[in-house]
Amino acid sequence: MARCRVRTARLTPLLPFLALSAALLLTTGCGTADPAPEHGADGRHGKPVVVVTTTWEGAFAKAAGAEDVTVIVPQSVHHAPDYDPKPSDLAAVAGADFVLYAPFEPYAAKIKEAAGSKARLVEVNLDNEPAKAAAEVARLGALFGTKEAAGRWKTGLDAEVARLRGELRAAWPGGRSPSVVAQVFTTWAAGLAGATTVGTYGPEPVTPAQLAALAAKKPALVLDNAHMTTGTVLPDSGVRQVEIVNYPGEDLDLLAVYRGAARELKKGMGGVG
Repeated sequence: MARCRVRTARLTPLLPFLALSAALLLTTGCGTADPAPEHGADGRHGKPVVVVTTTWEGAFAKAAGAEDVTVIVPQSVHHAPDYDPKPSDLAAVAGADFVLYAPFEPYAAKIKEAAGSKARLVEVNLDNEPAKAAAEVARLGALFGTKEAAGRWKTGLDAEVARLRGELRAAWPGGRSPSVVAQVFTTWAAGLAGATTVGTYGPEPVTPAQLAALAAKKPALVLDNAHMTTGTVLPDSGVRQVEIVNYPGEDLDLLAVYRGAARELKKGMGGVG
């Protein structure tokens, strides 16, 4: 099985020069010389070379069959949208076939500018809800020319999700679906658990009136977003809070995100009376 080579853009003495050279090419007419070539498994590099903003996009790319993936934002940055890419970080974009980014990332404009005329910019719908994730991976596989790899990943996803859903259903407190309040980017985890979502919050700060309304729902659990947490969502309510992680680790394994969420959900449900 092919191994996915994951790289993180690093600051070296040569990279600022590369970034400057790329900028000079863009300003001297290189951007209008030729239309973007067709990309795919047999593209300019034999295999698609993919640059992604974060490990989340990187996991989608790997699931779709990409083997050469460079991540710009270090995995150690807990809230990726706060990261400000340096010119040296963006130098990696110049040699890419595809550049993947999300619309909510404020540095998307810098990524677009750095991509020039050769890399194909792809906006990724970052949603871990299994059906949506599978559809996005299939779309990327078609773009990369790696449909078979994307199809194999979907088969693995379906099997893993079915297994996790069975385990989570067996962990329901009292054999009943627990009611939850979820941050808007963690509703997929509620679905994985078969929980009943009675309210959502975020990504904007929660107002006192919203907090009162959510508390009145009397949820068994709060599913918080570990990457955008503001602390305890329903203080003094006694409701257990579960931190859901959306971003994969450096291995870019999206299935590990589902397993991690299931593990935390089972812990949370185990404490529900």
